[in-house]
Amino acid sequence: MLDALIAEARIRWGLDAAAGLQLVAVERIDGVPIDAWRPLLLAPAAAFRATARGPEARLPGRHRSGPKGAAAVLARLYPGDHLVGRIGRPDGVTVASLSAEDLAAPLYLAPLARDAALAGPWAMPWISDRLRRPDGCPWDREQTHRSLRKHLLEEAYEVYDALDTDTATPALADELGDLLLQVVLHAQLAAEAGVFDLTDVEEAIATKIVRRHPHVFGDAEARTASDVNRQWERIKATERADAARLAAEEAAASGRDDPAAVSGSRGALDGISRSMPALAASQEMQDRAANLGYDWPDVEQIVDKLHEELGELRAAATPAERADEVGDILMVAVNLARRHGVEAESALRAGNEKFRRRFGHVERAAAARGVALRDLSFDELDALWDAAKVAEAADLARSAKMEER
Repeated sequence: MLDALIAEARIRWGLDAAAGLQLVAVERIDGVPIDAWRPLLLAPAAAFRATARGPEARLPGRHRSGPKGAAAVLARLYPGDHLVGRIGRPDGVTVASLSAEDLAAPLYLAPLARDAALAGPWAMPWISDRLRRPDGCPWDREQTHRSLRKHLLEEAYEVYDALDTDTATPALADELGDLLLQVVLHAQLAAEAGVFDLTDVEEAIATKIVRRHPHVFGDAEARTASDVNRQWERIKATERADAARLAAEEAAASGRDDPAAVSGSRGALDGISRSMPALAASQEMQDRAANLGYDWPDVEQIVDKLHEELGELRAAATPAERADEVGDILMVAVNLARRHGVEAESALRAGNEKFRRRFGHVERAAAARGVALRDLSFDELDALWDAAKVAEAADLARSAKMEER
């Protein structure tokens, strides 16, 4: 029967099976990765001489809430006006007009053009490659790994801003797409140089995650998040040692003088980027140290240390000493935030935003009086600041009442 279905698709719609053909049972479509730029033959399981089982688990990465089944999947992958060939019956059906009766019989969907098959994991790699070709985009052709660095940071920060709440939004999907583009572009540049491609990127991270979760993919045990963190650091320490041994072997073979490689040791903090925001880097360093057992036994000891550092700042005699002591104070403050489960970078961003709001209120209040901020005394400015706090609290109270309604 399958040979007959393929033969009819070849005759009526020009199927080239040698270029790749997807054969999918309609009962299992929720769990199958479909590429819309490949021809698709969709039929009841019996047509493939397969057992008709119930719907399988949805394909990871394509499982947002909403309608299930073949019609819903096809509507996400193909334009609504894409023609659907009905094997053994007349044409004239589109993806948008598919009925349950249509889906009960074999169907053929011709492949989409590459620039139209956009709802799949290989669309962006193809687009990136196309943009980099001689007849592609002049801007894309000029880019290098170095020139793209600033865009990577910009897109990462925009995702960070979109994650201000725990609620997923369409805007977050858009920002994640912009960030994914940066990954794809760097993989494309590396592929052109013959170093690696996106497949290597995906394999590297998947291998690493499986290796670092033996409590999920192996027989190790980790009952709490703390157990996972400690296990994670032990595994990473082993990875660093292995990497150091390989580096030492390469250095010896090439005659290079690499002190870190020769020592055979890579520190627990070596993988933390020096380009990270300082607060985030400080918290990551202290998290790693704590997972290796280097941490204050009691949070009150951190508070005492903060007071100690403040005293040292008061006693500092030179600008250099004061800068050094301020750095110590910030490190201790980050540690205190970490022990209270607060992300220091987010906390300071929230504090910055609060200051922005209240200072704006002070500016508007001064303007309403017809005076410039610089002409007001500190006491007058402080009174305006207190008024801003009261107004903000009143706004929050009104918002809370509105939500209750």
